[in-house]
Amino acid sequence: MTSTLSEEKGTTREVGELLADWPYPPPGGWTADDLDRLPQEGPHGEPDFFKHVELVDGALIFMSPQKRFHDVVIRRLADSLEAQVPEHLAVATQMDVVLGVRQRPCPDVLLIDAALDREHDRTSYVPDEVHLVVEVVSPESEFRDREVKPRRYAAAGITHFWRVEAESGVPAVYVYELDSATRAYVPTGIHRDKLSVQVPFSLTIDLTGLLG
Repeated sequence: MTSTLSEEKGTTREVGELLADWPYPPPGGWTADDLDRLPQEGPHGEPDFFKHVELVDGALIFMSPQKRFHDVVIRRLADSLEAQVPEHLAVATQMDVVLGVRQRPCPDVLLIDAALDREHDRTSYVPDEVHLVVEVVSPESEFRDREVKPRRYAAAGITHFWRVEAESGVPAVYVYELDSATRAYVPTGIHRDKLSVQVPFSLTIDLTGLLG
């Protein structure tokens, strides 16, 4: 395979070269640009091997099989936001955000600039284009969603972060806002049964109804 993945320090990186020693990272580590050029198949022909992969701290993170809770909450939360979103914003789901050379997480739900909603060839956004990121926590992603990714989003300057947890089978939303002086998130509330906030825009969501 000869497809070029990226160029780093003047040398061309090829797909075959990068995957030759899988699962070990290539020399210099994975970069955000590499994810746009990964093949559909895995290094041994596995179909859709790279269909959903994130880059966090230079490491490739693969999504494990998700519970129905995760899928339903993402879709219906996005629908609820879409129904109330102002004209200058748009809703996206499971789109990458490039935070740096070795940081390319894939939030479950995002609020982006409305103009970007028509750019159908986009595979990622940058922090200045993103106003809210939402992570729906699953068992395998608890540490990343609670500890690692919020710190990365805050350091990149994304103003709003929500973390959705399953509490007795019902969604609970932990809401955070960026303290621009410290570049860290400050908790502003835990919402159960009903989510009601004024930023990033005024909205109310019946959380008990998200699961139908």
